[in-house]
Amino acid sequence: MSTKPSLEHRITAAAQALRQAEQPLRILGLLAWPLSVRQQFLADNDREMPVVEYPRADTRSVDDALAVARPLIERTGPARDWLDRIVSRIATAARMINHLGQPAFFDASTELYGAPSLTLADAGQSPLDLAKRLRRIIDGLSHIELGAPADASASAEDVAHRMQIAVERFFGDEAPTIEIVDNLSANATAGADRIRIRSTARFTDRDVEQLVHHEAGIHVTTALNGRHQSALPILAASHPGTTRTQEGLAVFSEFITGCMDLDRLGRLADRVLGIQMAVDGADFLEVHRYFLSRSQESMLCDASELAIRKLAFEQARRVFRGGPLGGGAPFTKDVVYLDGLLRVHDFLRSVVAAGRADVLMLLFCGKLDLEDIPALCELAELGLLKPPRFLPAWASDRRFLVSYLAYSGFLSRVRMGQVHQRYSEVLARAPKVDWK
Repeated sequence: MSTKPSLEHRITAAAQALRQAEQPLRILGLLAWPLSVRQQFLADNDREMPVVEYPRADTRSVDDALAVARPLIERTGPARDWLDRIVSRIATAARMINHLGQPAFFDASTELYGAPSLTLADAGQSPLDLAKRLRRIIDGLSHIELGAPADASASAEDVAHRMQIAVERFFGDEAPTIEIVDNLSANATAGADRIRIRSTARFTDRDVEQLVHHEAGIHVTTALNGRHQSALPILAASHPGTTRTQEGLAVFSEFITGCMDLDRLGRLADRVLGIQMAVDGADFLEVHRYFLSRSQESMLCDASELAIRKLAFEQARRVFRGGPLGGGAPFTKDVVYLDGLLRVHDFLRSVVAAGRADVLMLLFCGKLDLEDIPALCELAELGLLKPPRFLPAWASDRRFLVSYLAYSGFLSRVRMGQVHQRYSEVLARAPKVDWK
């Protein structure tokens, strides 16, 4: 009787080795700035460059685990290309965090997340082009009275309470704990075991709903489903190779659940524009002033001056975390939100057009990239991939989702230029109604 491991066992061994390689990489934690940096910056009236020191990264355990994984991957058949891509991305992430605060940090970041000016394969445009177009559209709507409050009055405690109710109802015994912490680069982050909310952040009514659907509905869901993939444990890992699809899916969830707003869309566009400013040599103070001007012009104009300054600081920090504050080499992760949203949206439309409802389920099986879909379908055929245990409500009841995607696909074939011209003429002849 043969004692050679089967293909299934070889794939599982390789996936486990990559999970071991990925686990020491805690990128956002290494890039976090102490709360004292913002406090000092505000005390200096936003005029002095922040002083940030990063811990020295030790990626030897990552390198050792990758050395174990590489020979295992050589004989994994349909999984090989997928696993090879993960090796490359983990190695690049290790290189990136070994150059914190240095220009080489930007080179690795660009490999992982892209850069504003790089043309996207699917769109034929760059994230910078998309961000500029979106910003123009939003600015053109600034005169419209939306009738919704923009007061960021919800505290971290308010969000934590709302999040606790949501995760307990949805995940039951597997619900993550909710923590309020001081030192966090984003307003909130989520994993299988915990959701962390920055203590100093303040939220609007829409922000709260967005966080529930974004963090719990996608990031926790895919993390927990990935944890249940015993034969493919790498699917539980939030390595940089999954970031574009995971964030795109999370932003799409904000749209499909009806909790997206113009302020959120504007922030996503402005982050891309801020990154490009830094690429072009703008320093932290210049990018902070840009975000300050955007915040003052946005729907948050009724917020206090201090709240606006804090928001501008946090936006600028997202751009410069990990890179030199003098400009030229920013952290490009925030490029993926618009890019990922378009890719996920177009992919889902293609799924519906092809009649592949099975792939809708696959997207939630763990942390994955759209490019991984063919390999994962083959691994499902081998019995290595389990169906997702959890699905967000908008994906489990597919009636609205599929009808929306079908209509979106239909609409993309309509010659909208002619439609816009016709109705622009109609509206030009219609006097403005002043509703009392």
